Amino acid sequence: MDQKTKAEAFGALHAGPEILILPNAWDAASAAIMEDAGAKAVATSSAAVAWAHGYPDGDTLPLPKLFSTIETVARVVKAPVTADIEGGYTDDLAQLSETIHAVIGAGAVGINLEDGRRDSALHARKIEAARKAADAAGVPLFINARIDVYLKGLADGDAAFTETVERAAQYAAAGADGIFVPGPSDNDLIGQLAEAITLPLNIMLLPKLAPAAKLQALGVRRVSSGGGAFRAAYARLAKGVAAYLADGDPSAFANDPDGLGNLNTRFG
Repeated sequence: MDQKTKAEAFGALHAGPEILILPNAWDAASAAIMEDAGAKAVATSSAAVAWAHGYPDGDTLPLPKLFSTIETVARVVKAPVTADIEGGYTDDLAQLSETIHAVIGAGAVGINLEDGRRDSALHARKIEAARKAADAAGVPLFINARIDVYLKGLADGDAAFTETVERAAQYAAAGADGIFVPGPSDNDLIGQLAEAITLPLNIMLLPKLAPAAKLQALGVRRVSSGGGAFRAAYARLAKGVAAYLADGDPSAFANDPDGLGNLNTRFG
């Protein structure tokens, strides 16, 4: 399947009939494990990728590491790959266009592009630039415009809802394909957002979030695990290493040692 076809297939996953349950990887191995478990598409998590390279989340990851991560993930999975590129790592539209070309060149067919605390008009211009760059590359890149009003506490109550919906309309007009609203977990609020936002709505996994079937009934089209998989994997690693260092007990790493199968065969 060529990249254009993968991009079209990824876009179609947001049209139903089932909600897209999207796991977020941080390297080739995690992506391969997610695909082998049945993922229809694989995303990267900006936080997890940054942490895996020893950087904090928040537009600090050097771009070459971003591109190489996307390339290695796309190389080992057949499923469509969408990349979280934070705020694009720049507000310069020409530089952003170059980044979009590089992300597509690395194998991605979708991106998350977040507004953060930026002015919404600036973010709309960045979405327009990303769309033009993708069109020039001949790939129908799925641009998932992330709105951080709730996540960053930029407004409260009705004001937060109104601001989110207005931004969603602004970003849709600029060329976004989907809207990502991380933060909400209340069913009533999620349902209201899904009804008011015309593009496919993406919600981020949180401890109190409803199961996927309920989210689908509310109108959500995509749910992302974010940094959850990374945190779960590395929390288990931290616990196992602590037990091993305490007395060298081999059972610290003996939980289902064959569960991954033969990774040499997987990557051969």
